[in-house]
Amino acid sequence: MKRDLTYSFILPSDVVGRRNESNYIVEVLMLEAVVDQHLSVVSIVGIGGLGKTTLAKLVYRDERIVKNFPVRIWLCASQDFDVAKLSRNIVNLASGASCDNFNVEQVHASLQDALRGKRFLLIIDDVWSRDRSKWLELRSLLMVGACGSKVVVTTRSDFIASMMGSVVTYNLEELPHEDCLSLFLKWAFREGQEKSFPNLTKIGEGIVKKCEGVPLAVKTLGSMLYETKEEQDWLKVRDDEIWQLKQEGDDILPALSLSYNQLPYYLKQCFAYCSIFPKGQEIASSMLIQLWLAQGLIHSSNESQELEDVDVHYVKELEDVVVHYVKELCSRSLFEEVEAYDSFISIKMHHLVHDLAVLVAQTDCCVLKKNTDRITEKVRHVTLFSYSPSEESIPGILCKQKRIRTIFAPSEGFERYAALLVGQCISRFKYLRVLDLRHSSLETLPDSIGNMKHLRYIDFSGNNNIQMLPTNICKLPNLQTLRIVLCTKLQKLPRELGNLVSLRHLYLTTKEQNLLEKGLESLALLQSLSILGCENLVSLFEGIQKLTKLRTLVICDCPRLTALPIGIVHLSALENFMIVNCEELMLSDWQDFEGLKRIRSLVIGGLPHLVSLPEWLKGDSNSLKFIRISTCPNFVALPAWLENVTSLEKLEITGCPKFSSLPDSMSCLTTLRMLKIQKCPELTRRCEKDAGEDWTKIAHIQEIHLNDITIYN
Repeated sequence: MKRDLTYSFILPSDVVGRRNESNYIVEVLMLEAVVDQHLSVVSIVGIGGLGKTTLAKLVYRDERIVKNFPVRIWLCASQDFDVAKLSRNIVNLASGASCDNFNVEQVHASLQDALRGKRFLLIIDDVWSRDRSKWLELRSLLMVGACGSKVVVTTRSDFIASMMGSVVTYNLEELPHEDCLSLFLKWAFREGQEKSFPNLTKIGEGIVKKCEGVPLAVKTLGSMLYETKEEQDWLKVRDDEIWQLKQEGDDILPALSLSYNQLPYYLKQCFAYCSIFPKGQEIASSMLIQLWLAQGLIHSSNESQELEDVDVHYVKELEDVVVHYVKELCSRSLFEEVEAYDSFISIKMHHLVHDLAVLVAQTDCCVLKKNTDRITEKVRHVTLFSYSPSEESIPGILCKQKRIRTIFAPSEGFERYAALLVGQCISRFKYLRVLDLRHSSLETLPDSIGNMKHLRYIDFSGNNNIQMLPTNICKLPNLQTLRIVLCTKLQKLPRELGNLVSLRHLYLTTKEQNLLEKGLESLALLQSLSILGCENLVSLFEGIQKLTKLRTLVICDCPRLTALPIGIVHLSALENFMIVNCEELMLSDWQDFEGLKRIRSLVIGGLPHLVSLPEWLKGDSNSLKFIRISTCPNFVALPAWLENVTSLEKLEITGCPKFSSLPDSMSCLTTLRMLKIQKCPELTRRCEKDAGEDWTKIAHIQEIHLNDITIYN
């Protein structure tokens, strides 16, 4: 499916909203070239249906643009970025001449004759091609224009905006609710007719909310209702999922489907699997990565190996590949980054993108709702979300299924049915790979769980009843992820935990004082370890240095922990280290050790005894990219070794009132592009722009946050 070619004509009076955005883009275009004296590029980026083309049309028709650009050209690239075809269109639009019968050499010569010495604005709408060589070929032809010539690109991809060398990338946001409502009424009623239907207008407000600021969705649903004024028809549109409604070729889901159709094959199944998440849920990339791995959705260059028989290098390769998957879906606007630092990314899906995921998942994924009475045999992944059936209906719906691979209950509301599900159904799911029963009230797990040889992901987090895990859980040969955090009554971990030879990710909470007898040092493939909310924990296990593949270590809310084992300094693969809210912890100053060579991100917070960062945390000068120090009331200075961290990109210091000045070496941190200082009164004063004593030390940093003030340099 291809999108129809766009055109530049628009009546500004027909457009609802987007005036502020249009003015901003016009003002940018009126500036002299920022980087290149001949040609600069401005990109407008956003998901399908958000109004990128409409915004570009407003810019193209703006009187200031018409006056200042003698030559204006509108092109629609769509999926096919054919340089020869685009060049022919440029010649025709710039000069009025036709070169349909010219060869490529003649076309290129004609293009340069048409643009030479002229100040032009070229808008290329709907760019999909990620082939940089094609853009560079066209760009070289455009360089004959006068200084100040501009190109405006609309695209769904941050990658494409970057690839085209954009001096400004404008990420288009959702249309405000008031504008969306006006747009909806414009499409759903004849002018002024809405005043006669106050009840429908009220229902329309609910319909607009489900569109979440996407104008094409508003237009789609408004158009559906133009011919009917029956309240039941309007309620159906309000209450149904958009993917269940009839769609024409230029409506919202077909428009979004273009983004899905352009995905490489290896991303399509990963995207479809995301339909198991509830709408609006923020998703930690680490959890998503682990779920994809558990389902075997990740493809490495070494695809001949089965996951049951992998070496550690292959495991690491898979982890790196799947991080790339997440970033690529973000780049294509199918995921939105909520928060990101280094490899830690929190993402969410726009409601309409989630509808698209549900649509493409078809019968493979199923969300059980209160009115669900049956599911097809094709279903592999089941989500139980806000599900309130009669107790007898769960076995009737699920236990007939033999090939379920995912049971996902990600929120409260299902806890009283968990025991029934586990007792009567789980053992029948011989192919189950993911079992997520967060917030359940289970008191025990059956020993039969040890027979589920395909199980790779278990999450019992937030269970307030379970006191012991069955020993048989340590017999799962392929278990990759075990999440048992915030299980407030869990007394002990199984002693045989070290037998989980395939375990890569372990998140735990326990009432134990130490972890000495669990054999954790035997987990050769372990890549992340999170120890959270262990109120009695006094010491970690010795032998931690044997976790030679550990890349992420998180220790949080362990108030009685007093020291870390010296083996931590030998974690040669450690890249991410977070230690937060351990009030009694003293970070030892092991000066005889060179440090965590590969450390990339360092988060330290809630350590009252911390005065400065010890030497062993410094990492390699080319590795450390992110540092956050928060709520450390006695922290007074950045370490001397910081000046040698030539790779540092982000530094955040929050809630450290005794930290009063920055070292002179801050000016040496040439890669530092973001500095955040909050709740450090004296330091904030000294960093005030131009007036503060420390301003000259940080003036080179692109983005500075001082409490609620943001400074861009």
